[in-house]
Amino acid sequence: MSQNRVLAPGPDARSFRTSTGELVVVPPGWGHLPPGDATLTKRVKAAGPSWTVQEKRGRKMFSRGVWAPAVHIEAVKAALVVERADPAWAKKQVQQGLRREKVQAAYEISFEDSVRAFLAFHERHAASAAVIAQRVAAHATPVGSGTVARTKRIAIEDRAEAAVIAWLRHQTTGYDDMVIPRVKGARREVRRTLAERSRRLLETYRRGFDVDVTTCPLQRALRTGRPSPNTSPITSP
Repeated sequence: MSQNRVLAPGPDARSFRTSTGELVVVPPGWGHLPPGDATLTKRVKAAGPSWTVQEKRGRKMFSRGVWAPAVHIEAVKAALVVERADPAWAKKQVQQGLRREKVQAAYEISFEDSVRAFLAFHERHAASAAVIAQRVAAHATPVGSGTVARTKRIAIEDRAEAAVIAWLRHQTTGYDDMVIPRVKGARREVRRTLAERSRRLLETYRRGFDVDVTTCPLQRALRTGRPSPNTSPITSP
């Protein structure tokens, strides 16, 4: 009981499973702290034993809050109320917000530059590259977007490449309307095939070839933001 654990949801609201499948029940006197207040959660965890509940859905992990002694939760809440009532706290929050905005603005510029570098379009298609870089960055960089651009696990150049391929998948193919069987590996295979198609499309622009603006799926996406109705979808397996 006297440890900090990361658990998965169990069969009911007060029971959870460990990474080894062991079923554990919330100790008496413990309360639940919902997710949403990062400062409160951090301090409750630091105050003593706690159980962090996380639920994995697909590739994403979702927080289901923290369980900890109710007296710790209430004590930390009360202390935060006093602290946040101090004008100095509000001033500090404004300063931190401004710093975050500055960092975010710099990242957006850096990411857009990385996208443009990955595209590496011929100068005759420079205008298209600029629009794509702007749109990809605008979609991928917002805080909380959950896109690959927000991860720090890979280099920004790799993030930019992945973001472009994902953007092309949604904007120039029939991917969003495809019915893909719930078979392990099926969606991955479809994405791989579409990525190859997107890379071939990019090569057309990198080599400076002529493109028919009336049929090119990329040009239509730049004009309308929607895949062309005659874009041939992949027949899912």
